Amino acid sequence: MIPLRKLWQEPKNRLLAMMTVLFLAAFFIPWEAPRLAAAVQESFLLLNYYAREHVLLCLIPAFFIAGAITVFLDQQAVIRYLGPEAPKLLAYGVASVSGTILAVCSCTVLPLFKGIYKKGAGLGPAVSFLYSGPAINILAIILTAKVLGLQLGVARAVGAIAFAFIIGLAMHLIFLKEDRERTTNAAMFQGDGNQDRSLPRMGLYLGSMIGILVFLNWAPGDGTPGWWETLHRFRLVIAGGFGVLLLYMLVRWFTRTELENWVAATRDFAVQILPLLFAGVMVAGFLLGRPGEMALIPEEWIARAVGTNSLASNLFASLAGALMYFATLTEVPIMQGLLGAGMNQGPALALLLAGPSLSVPALLVIGDELGPRKTLTYVALVVVLSTLAGMIYGSLVAL
Repeated sequence: MIPLRKLWQEPKNRLLAMMTVLFLAAFFIPWEAPRLAAAVQESFLLLNYYAREHVLLCLIPAFFIAGAITVFLDQQAVIRYLGPEAPKLLAYGVASVSGTILAVCSCTVLPLFKGIYKKGAGLGPAVSFLYSGPAINILAIILTAKVLGLQLGVARAVGAIAFAFIIGLAMHLIFLKEDRERTTNAAMFQGDGNQDRSLPRMGLYLGSMIGILVFLNWAPGDGTPGWWETLHRFRLVIAGGFGVLLLYMLVRWFTRTELENWVAATRDFAVQILPLLFAGVMVAGFLLGRPGEMALIPEEWIARAVGTNSLASNLFASLAGALMYFATLTEVPIMQGLLGAGMNQGPALALLLAGPSLSVPALLVIGDELGPRKTLTYVALVVVLSTLAGMIYGSLVAL
């Protein structure tokens, strides 16, 4: 008898197996069932929304920022401030502060995370940045306080800042030996950027692209006149100003070869990440759908499951948040609807702490970069800490 492993090594046999699975799915799955049909439609509608509203304004600028980090940023500077041998307070402070300035979701932060990780950042600070980018961004914190209440907004800010330090430091300690071996192997790092380029110039260069990313995605407020609405009204003008500054720097400060390397690095990030992201978005849409729309898992089930401040409710909220996809700032209206449907304040905080930093698409990309063991450890830390924070906050609110 021919071993199954030998049969599987033949490409035509693998293709036949895939065709068999597709045939069985087409034959037996009741696609005409209303909920299943709605779930399939939601997977494509969420992908449609993501492509229209998120790729052009969020991901593409993020890819260019990641490409610039890979090509131009001084590797030794990254290792000095974010490496495993750097002072802990400095390393995690830099990582957390870097995350607060980016109004990005769990998917948009991925190319940035991969960029600094490949340049030699220690696992702990890199993971702190990975968490802090979507969880601590100033726009989300302000909007949470404005829409969901100051108390929940402050709790989210304090919890997210603490988590960025705790999770990163825990990952550093758990995988200390592996991380030291990785960051001391120069062959692991990519990019041959100009090591003599001054730090202020690089800061201005990267800052201009970050400015474009932030103001292109500046969300509207509740319509009340004020500085938030003023910035939203003039967001394109401000982003355009950053664009003019960026264009000037590209013309005056960089050679053609450097720019070609930057574009090539940006392309490599896009080719590596986009297929996984799109697949993950479709899975999230199939299971959970868009806010208020029917998919395979009804939204009202989630609301009923998190109506108390029990361990089970907070754990469920954390796990649900880890699977759901939140575009930048969309967690706020989603939470507003769930709280209106009876969701308890504790699980609400747990979901706010776990949801923006994790998602099915993000897990696929993180797993591809870090491997399953580190990815599962990261997810476990986020879920456990979010659950505990939700229970503590829910108990304090009930007093």
